[in-house]
Amino acid sequence: MNKALPEAVLFDLDGTLLDTAPDFHHVINQLLAEQQQPPVSYDFLRGYVSNGARAMVCAAFQTDEHTTDFDALHQRMLELYLQHLDVDTKPFPGIQNLLNWLGENSIPWGIVTNKPECYTTPLMQGLNLQPAAGTVICPDHVREKKPHPEALFLACDELGTTPERSVYIGDHRRDIEAGLNAGMQTIAVSYGYIDSGENIASWNSHYRVDHADEIRPILETLYYNR
Repeated sequence: MNKALPEAVLFDLDGTLLDTAPDFHHVINQLLAEQQQPPVSYDFLRGYVSNGARAMVCAAFQTDEHTTDFDALHQRMLELYLQHLDVDTKPFPGIQNLLNWLGENSIPWGIVTNKPECYTTPLMQGLNLQPAAGTVICPDHVREKKPHPEALFLACDELGTTPERSVYIGDHRRDIEAGLNAGMQTIAVSYGYIDSGENIASWNSHYRVDHADEIRPILETLYYNR
């Protein structure tokens, strides 16, 4: 019986495929400066990136979403981010080599992210990664966000693949839960934006890597009967 590599490889975006933290750090400190507040360090902010803009604003201003000025701060942060999407953002080390290998082996790849389309689309256009993603699924395209598997199912449909023969890679517990809920093989990346004190082993991913260069050898072991 012939053997085949995975039918598709899907990535989370922030903290897995792309290192977006430098641009978020710039934007948050710009927002803090506008409010006459001291800047935060890159290392401090990095741990909040995967939890989204709201979490970053709360952490930077030591506040919560119920304060009277939160909505205005959050909206201003998003406005600033639209102006600074892809200035310092780049693929994590090893990602481009991995994408090249996927292309050479005719394995389609895609993105499943909780980042809204209004930021994801111009970011991907600006970076122009090649080979290009075959699908990019944002929360705008589904009813349920990760860890619900709906977005992963949609990505597989758009790529013409099956979840059972596909892989999802992420840097957050919800990514791994979504992959497991979809019946996919999962790879947790420790190089991403991991919350302080988070135990990656507790996510129960099939595999864990500390560098993107470690992903390809795993994919090469995931032969499926065709």
